[in-house]
Amino acid sequence: MPSVALITGSASGIGLAIARRLARDGATVALLDRNATALDAIAAELAGHAFPVDLTDAVAVEKTIASVVAQFGRVDVLVNSAGITGLTQTPTHLMPLDNVRQVFEVNFWGALHTTRAVLPTMLQQNYGRILHIASIAGKEGNPGMLGYSASKAAVIGMAKAQGKEYADTGITVNALAPAVIMTPLVEALPEAQVTYMTDRIPMRRCGTLEEVANAVAFIVSSENSFTTGFCYDLSGGRATY
Repeated sequence: MPSVALITGSASGIGLAIARRLARDGATVALLDRNATALDAIAAELAGHAFPVDLTDAVAVEKTIASVVAQFGRVDVLVNSAGITGLTQTPTHLMPLDNVRQVFEVNFWGALHTTRAVLPTMLQQNYGRILHIASIAGKEGNPGMLGYSASKAAVIGMAKAQGKEYADTGITVNALAPAVIMTPLVEALPEAQVTYMTDRIPMRRCGTLEEVANAVAFIVSSENSFTTGFCYDLSGGRATY
């Protein structure tokens, strides 16, 4: 039976690349994003299904995923790819607290909302693959990006805790920590911020969307059955631990 894969942030960037790859591999893709217009176009392209939702709204997320389960009967894969950077090149004492809260709302709480909503179905079917897209910033911290770095560290911690919680249920929960990947989100960053991140990559280049999608395809596959609570590296050699 083809798998049902739910991908957040699938209207652009990494989430879209992942959706395209999983659809190409034969998955039925449920596309979640707040950009309803873009989502409809992508759903048409991929023969997928659009579910516009604000991931920071726990009640709305629960209702949306209930709709996914009602339509397809199961959810085999959840990839939490939605994320925002927040302010950059801003030291902590100048960082507005509301900006940090907003970044956490999307990057951490959004991923927690979707995970809580899919777990009951995955537990019933004794199978599931959950992947949180984190960042090298969550391991090392990027100066001037407090909200982003701290929220991605929280995402990594969440994957480690959840991986242990559900290790004997047929559900794996992992994280993926890319270094800078060339996406519209990265292209919108100040050049100095991108240079800071790229200069620390031994390969001396950004990663590509295809490289992310290729890694994700394996991590969420049924073949990857003995790794959980782990944070995969996708950093061109920047992270070696």
